[in-house]
Amino acid sequence: MSSQRIETVVVGGGQAGLATSYHLSRRGQEHVVLEQAAQAVNAWRNDRWDSFTLVTPNWTFRVPGIEYNGDDPGGFMPRDEVVSRFQHLIEDNRLPVRFDVRVSSVEPAEQGGYLVSTDSGTIEAANVAIATGVFQRPKIPPMSALLPADIDQLHSGQYRNPGALRDGAVLVVGSAQSGCQIAQELYQHGRKVFLCVGGAGRVPRRYRGRDIVEWMSLIGFMDRTVDELPSPQARFAGNPHLSGRDGGQTLNLHQFVRDGVVLLGHARSIEGTTLHLAPDAREGVAKADAFEALILGKIDDYIAREGIDAPVEIVPALREALDAEQITELDLAAFGITTVIWAMGYSFDFSMVKAPVFDEVGFPIAERGATGSPGLYFVGMPWMPVWSTGLLYRVGEVAERVAEDIAAR
Repeated sequence: MSSQRIETVVVGGGQAGLATSYHLSRRGQEHVVLEQAAQAVNAWRNDRWDSFTLVTPNWTFRVPGIEYNGDDPGGFMPRDEVVSRFQHLIEDNRLPVRFDVRVSSVEPAEQGGYLVSTDSGTIEAANVAIATGVFQRPKIPPMSALLPADIDQLHSGQYRNPGALRDGAVLVVGSAQSGCQIAQELYQHGRKVFLCVGGAGRVPRRYRGRDIVEWMSLIGFMDRTVDELPSPQARFAGNPHLSGRDGGQTLNLHQFVRDGVVLLGHARSIEGTTLHLAPDAREGVAKADAFEALILGKIDDYIAREGIDAPVEIVPALREALDAEQITELDLAAFGITTVIWAMGYSFDFSMVKAPVFDEVGFPIAERGATGSPGLYFVGMPWMPVWSTGLLYRVGEVAERVAEDIAAR
């Protein structure tokens, strides 16, 4: 296989990789973006359902070169427009993206720099920016192998729309943003839905006259650092229940119960057609309620402290999900469940990087993208240094910082 020398290699052609390429291009830096898929922003293009929209308002779309500047800043961009914007970013700026190239390893070279091994050859690079994100491997538990063969199962990233599923009831396992949005779409299209509840929080779509994302930005929630969390593991908690569909909606487990959804605890095991469940559905609901109360309390305090003129609002305190029956065994066949959707999120895997730049759980240690290994960077990651550096809202900031650092080397 061939070998070549390129000053900088960006691994990953998603939002972070393209943002980094944009800033490198503006600084005249030689580089290439390697993307294993056939097209850019593969996660946006192929791992989102048909009705998907951004959960954050359009004004938070701050990717360099394609920042939102339309007449609906409070709206929620649909999936296809997100993809189209990134395609324009590539074409309008002639970003050097190579598709269908899988990187197998990135390791320090004896003479300095890095050797980037791919399925089409090796590249010697002075700098490497890893922009593969944290949503790499779909989480599907080992117990999935025990599901009866006549029940379809898929990860939330493979879900497209209710009509693509077989007739019958649906079990959704996981109640963070994706799980709740999918569950809502399914029951609104007439499906009977069973939902295994986790510990994700909840916030209302709007509160006291503004979108909740604006308030969360103002109170510093978007700028949290790891040392503000209850534990390092809290970095990987699911995002709170929220939706941008149909102009933006509040997702509430109590309302789900009102609408006929059956809430369940964590799935423990499968025996034949019986799913064994932990008796902790109410605990999950209580966590969502407590999270909402915490965030709204912080917003109220901020409004009072800053003297902001915002109408007082009392969010209804619902109880339906707390009063619902606790189910510990569910006969999938008896309830006509024909599909299971695993909405448990993704895990990260940076094993391709052969450098000592990771913590005890394999998460990169980097300050604003730069690791302790000169010339090695991570972009598009949360908690570098704040939570929102992994979002469209802030991804461009770290990408620019990394490009500046590379240009100065």
